[in-house]
Amino acid sequence: MAIEVSNLTKQYGTQTALDAINFSIGKGEIVGFLGPNGAGKSTTMKIITGFVKATGGNVSVNNVSVTDDILNVQKNIGYLPEHNPLYLDMYVKEYLSFHAKIHKINKNRVSEIIKEVGLTPEAHKKINQLSKGYRQRVGLAAAMLHNPDILILDEPTTGLDPNQLIEIRDLIRNYGKNRTILFSTHIMQEVEAVCDRVIIINKGKIVLDKSMEELKKNQDQRIEVEFDYQIERKFLQDIPNLKSFDNIFDTTWEFIFDTQDDMRSEIFDFAQKNGLKILKMNTKNQNLESLFTELTN
Repeated sequence: MAIEVSNLTKQYGTQTALDAINFSIGKGEIVGFLGPNGAGKSTTMKIITGFVKATGGNVSVNNVSVTDDILNVQKNIGYLPEHNPLYLDMYVKEYLSFHAKIHKINKNRVSEIIKEVGLTPEAHKKINQLSKGYRQRVGLAAAMLHNPDILILDEPTTGLDPNQLIEIRDLIRNYGKNRTILFSTHIMQEVEAVCDRVIIINKGKIVLDKSMEELKKNQDQRIEVEFDYQIERKFLQDIPNLKSFDNIFDTTWEFIFDTQDDMRSEIFDFAQKNGLKILKMNTKNQNLESLFTELTN
């Protein structure tokens, strides 16, 4: 496994930030790490990268314990923290060359990474002259500079405009073809577009760990229907495969089915049988955003 987290616990005084969490990430996986503010995402990432010590449990990276050999672990990780630390008075190329010297890599790699992350037009500028979006790119370039096996990105798309989002999304996806990426974000569309798997953490506990394929496969079918008249609940139980239903407003109902078969024809048949007209019908299949809200409220 590229990353193995076992019974990881972190306490700040009497506050428990992480409560014995467990997960593992294989080589080549792109995993979205989601959770509300204060859920424990950044703390977990800081422990994996060795910037914060755990209270209990263990983390290993490429089968090397973070506790036993932190320097070896950090050589294999590229890390972009939530609050991107930059030397604002340095030029972009100067800053990345500084990182190249630390990693003892060829300076030609600096020109390569500048091109990869789309920094070429800004490479001659000081970092304090850059927009927030381009500063994020500088941080991302520094994280990727030494070609690490594992990339850990904490809110990497913060401050990017829609076009930049697409570019960084493609960059993350391409980089992750042969490497492991763990990244947190509040933009659910990014996770759905890029990730192989999703882990959701809430109040220091893992509340969901599933592949995107599994999430899509197991989605409940939700259909919202407005009839022309109110109908008694007992009659709705005649609709096949109905898992649950709720009267949203007046004559509008939400039906949840436990099948992937399209149930709209069954609703039409039900309406006809009971002398009802359907005024409106919408499918509302649960997406990642609604699932996130459900699990973290």
